[in-house]
Amino acid sequence: MSLSGQASLSGRVILVTGAHGGLGSAAARACARAGATTILLGRKVRLLERLHDSIEAQAEKPISPVLYPLDLEGASPDDFADLAERIGEEYGRLDGLLHCTAEFRGLTPLEHTDPAVFARAMHVNLTAPWWLTQACLPQLKKAKDGAVVFVVDDLERVSRPFWGGYGLAEHGLSALVGMLHGEMVNSPVRIAGLQPGPMRTGLRAKAFVDDQDRDARDPALAAQACVELLSEAGAEWRGTIRTLE
Repeated sequence: MSLSGQASLSGRVILVTGAHGGLGSAAARACARAGATTILLGRKVRLLERLHDSIEAQAEKPISPVLYPLDLEGASPDDFADLAERIGEEYGRLDGLLHCTAEFRGLTPLEHTDPAVFARAMHVNLTAPWWLTQACLPQLKKAKDGAVVFVVDDLERVSRPFWGGYGLAEHGLSALVGMLHGEMVNSPVRIAGLQPGPMRTGLRAKAFVDDQDRDARDPALAAQACVELLSEAGAEWRGTIRTLE
């Protein structure tokens, strides 16, 4: 893993989804330390408030983050349009969108999968990021150097048995990186993905026993890569999925 630690997000407005999750919270803190105004999107208000307080308590005295409670499972395209409109009214643009939301209920064989669980995984992990990105593109195009970063899982791993809707959605999300890059290649909006590798998060704990998962790393180690992809330095990975080894 090669991370410079020098990327700056000073003056940028960054929307982080799944902000109270393992990687989402680490990335939100890293973005704030790098100088960004962070908009924290998640469904659990108490966890968002806790993250807000921890960011404000950082020694670097970052800009106070903004909380935006929203459950992606029940959110409609109109809800995302309202969010984008509010961002435009408040800041005049959006410089970066970091997709960290992940919905995974555990390894389950197809014949025992609740159809509602499958549908939820497909919606939260693929449809909602599509809708939110679509809604935010007008604000991202107003930025001098806009960036959309999709955090994706290891496709080889999630193609194995029992990964269900989550695994299928991750394949779709990875395809979306190249698809949307082709559409945005002549615009000021950069599209990229990040495959952070195994991390010690609640999602991974649902698939692996702790004492059998010695490869998992602290998500804070991947957070700096998120900052780099959102910053000007991210131009190097435009249209690609960056993999952390």
